[in-house]
Formats: sequence, structure tokens, C-alpha cells
Amino acid sequence: MNDFIDTARSAGDESLDRQPRITEAELLRILARGEDSQHQFKRDFTNADALAAELAALANARGGRLCIGIRDDGQVAGLVAADIQRLNQLLSNAASQHVKPPLSPTTQNIATDNGLVMLVDVPEGLNKPYMDLQGRVWVKNGADKRHVTAREEMQRMFQASGLLQADQVPVRDTTWADIDERAFTRYFERRYQQNPEQAGLLLPTLFENIKLASDGVPNLAGLLLFGKHPERHLHVCMIAAVCFPGTKLSDSRYLDSENIQGSLEEQYQRGLAFIKRNLHHVQGDQGFNSLGLLEVPEEAFVELLVNALVHRDFFISATIRLFIFADRVEIISPGHLPDSLTPEQIRTGVSNRRNKVLAEHAANILPYRGLGTGIPRALGAWLKIDLIDERDTNQFRAVLWRPVTPDVAGEVMPRPESQPESQPESLELRVLRVLRDSERGKAEVSAQIGQKEVSGQLNKIMRELLANGAIAYTIPDKPNSRLQKYRLTEQGRAVLAEKNQQESKP
Repeated sequence: MNDFIDTARSAGDESLDRQPRITEAELLRILARGEDSQHQFKRDFTNADALAAELAALANARGGRLCIGIRDDGQVAGLVAADIQRLNQLLSNAASQHVKPPLSPTTQNIATDNGLVMLVDVPEGLNKPYMDLQGRVWVKNGADKRHVTAREEMQRMFQASGLLQADQVPVRDTTWADIDERAFTRYFERRYQQNPEQAGLLLPTLFENIKLASDGVPNLAGLLLFGKHPERHLHVCMIAAVCFPGTKLSDSRYLDSENIQGSLEEQYQRGLAFIKRNLHHVQGDQGFNSLGLLEVPEEAFVELLVNALVHRDFFISATIRLFIFADRVEIISPGHLPDSLTPEQIRTGVSNRRNKVLAEHAANILPYRGLGTGIPRALGAWLKIDLIDERDTNQFRAVLWRPVTPDVAGEVMPRPESQPESQPESLELRVLRVLRDSERGKAEVSAQIGQKEVSGQLNKIMRELLANGAIAYTIPDKPNSRLQKYRLTEQGRAVLAEKNQQESKP
């Protein structure tokens, strides 16, 4: 056996004795299928740099195989014994000297009627990214390869190898004035049982000590957790939420939409509020004045929303997307599952935290435990959940199926009479419910229904309710007073009572 293979074995890689041997018949089946991202056909190699680029591209992807002695059309051209000896030497040189860090591929020679074919197996690399002598990073692009030039793609590769953590990257255009010191003080006291002043350290030093700052400025985790307005610096760190009336993403109509920004905690609270206000509530055993139970248990949404916020890939310039359809809810997180983690594994509690610092602190702010138990808890609360790892589009999708039946046209069929279901509450009805028990200002009403700011739609609805006599000013002589609040009238209470009676009927 040649020196190169002996070297690979001594380095601790899987030896050829353990590799499944490829027969000539199996080789011909591979050739008949043509080249793909894991099988590359080459007539010959005479240059170590060219061979190194192919090796690096496979190692930076999911591994693969070079078939040497094959023409581009998949026909066997064949090699002779002298070619095999020369290629072994070239391969040893390319893998150890022309690829950084070095690789240890294995080889197998197959005799065919047209000559020898050399198979070079390259496992997926553990120390990505792999570069050539010029410092270029190569990746697979279908059956071909390409040179990586985009900064974001390079960052993701360093992240995958553990050399770079997105949540610890300093946000260069921030200052300490961007940090909400009161929010941080409350967190510090709750977690560490002392006031920051008692620690005797300034805010920048405290942030550095608990890994929320790097190079003297807040990092991504620090700004996202305790920033006053993190969206000003982290433009894609938000949730784009839309509620559609049907089942198709292409629908130009929508019932509700919101760009949910703010700190991680704010995004969680407002994201959950968006879900709750756009799903059905089932009265069940609840009293007439109760909002009822959510049609899908709230815990399922809690776990999956937190999972998206904490484990998203921040090196991808995309927002978290929250889509509510008539038959399902989709939570789409930028970035596929890290490393070789699969949906089947996370269903059983296997985890791999992408943003370790963010996850550590989020465990003390959000309902997040960081033990890999979130997905199993969500499935325990609601079994009808699909977990889809989309590596081609670099995203992870959680789909929660609602208890409705879509028809073939993509719209929703009515429920059988034995399974009554209330419709999603209108904004008008939600305002009336908020004002049922107490007088509130417009900003308070907005906050209670899950909006961060008073929307134009809310202003319109409240004008209509005033005109219809369902609500009234508490200071009618001064409509524009800064102290102005709104109260529910007897007519408004009658509307609510009628709605409650409708919901309580079997």
C-alpha cells in the first residue's frame, strides 16, 4: 500500500480497509448518473494547485469523490500503473502542502476494460474553511466549483468551524449611549444578586466580563439584549410578520402585518402577541367573559419563536419571517441547522447552539432553557409540527398546522358543525375588549393589542368606534388633550355581550 494511504491511516482517518470497496459495476452506475456536487470526473491531474482546489471545494462542502481517469462525458479513458504512481505522489503533495489546513483523503483503484480508474474520497472537513496556497476558499457550485468572495459567506464558514461567533462580533457604529442601562441593571441584579455599582466596575467593563462587548464596544449579543433601539444598527434583526386570509404566500391580500423590532425580549413578546391576536380562540370550559383558549397551545409557539430568535444565523442578511395562513403558521429562521444536525435529532433533544453567548443570557430573559428541550416540549404540546431544514435556501422552517382543512384550491373548508370554531378577532373587537374593564389612552390600547406604536389602522378603527357610539372620550370637551382616554359605552358593552353569547353557543 502506498505511503500516502499509510500517512492517512496514521493520522487517525478511516483506513481504506474500512472503506466500502467500489466494484466496477458500481463505478459504471456512478458514471451513468453524471457529475453532481459530490462526484467530480477528471481525465487527469498534472498540477498540484488544480488538484488542491478540487480537494478544498469538496472538504468545504459535504465531502465527495474525485473520479480520475474519466472523460467529461462520463466515459472511462483509463490510467496505467505509472499514472497511478504519479497521481499518488501529486495527491500527497496537494493534500498536505497546497491545502490549508491539510487534508487526508483516501484512494481506491478500480480495474476496468479501458484501464485503471482512481477514486479519491474526501470527507467533509472539520476545520472549515479550507484554502489553497493563495488563500482562496473554494466551494462546490453544483457539479462545478467556485471561489468564495462574499464576506457573509466567508463569515458563515468561519462560524461553522467555531473560529468566529456572530453574536460576539462588535457592532462598530454603536456607543454606550445605545445601551439601556436600566434594563441591564435589572437583569444584572436578578441574575447576579447584586447591583452593578456594588460590583465596583463601569458598564463597559461589566459588558466585557460577561462577553457582551468586544474591543471596547457592545457586540451583537449585548446590543440585541440591552440596546435601546437595536434595529438602528442591526437592520435585519427583526421579525417580519404577516397574516394571510388564505393558504398561499402569493396572496396579495393580508389581514394583519407588522415589522417587529426592538430588543430580543420585545421581539419575543410582540411576536407572540401577533400570533395570539390572529389565531382562533376556542371557548371550551371558559366563562363568557374569557378570551378562550388558543386553538394551538401557546407553549408550542413559545418554544419555536424563542428557538428562531436565539439560534438564527446572524451572518445571513434576512429577517425572521412569521407567516400565519388559514391552515398553518410558519416560523422561518435564517440559516439551516448547524453542522450535520438533522430535524430528526432535534426532535429527540439533540442540540448545537450557534450563538452561545446570546443563548446563555437569553436563558435568563426569555422562556429558554438551552438544554435542547424546547423542540420536544413544542411537540409535546402540539404534534402537528413539521421541522424542515432547507440547506439549499439556507433557512430552517417550523410549520404548525392549524385544526382546519384546506381544499384543493388552497382556501379553507368550513369546519363541520360538530367542531365549531370562532373566527380571528377583528381589530375592532380587540379594542372593545381592552376597554371593557378600564379607561385607557390610545398608546395603552395599542400596547394591549400587541402593537409597539399606534398604527394608522388603529386610529381609523377608533374613529369609527367613536362615530358609532361604541366608545367615548373621557374628556369630551378636549379631544386632543394629552390626558385623553377612552371608555366603553353601554352600546359597546352590548356589542361585546352579544359576541360572547355567540361564542358560548355549542
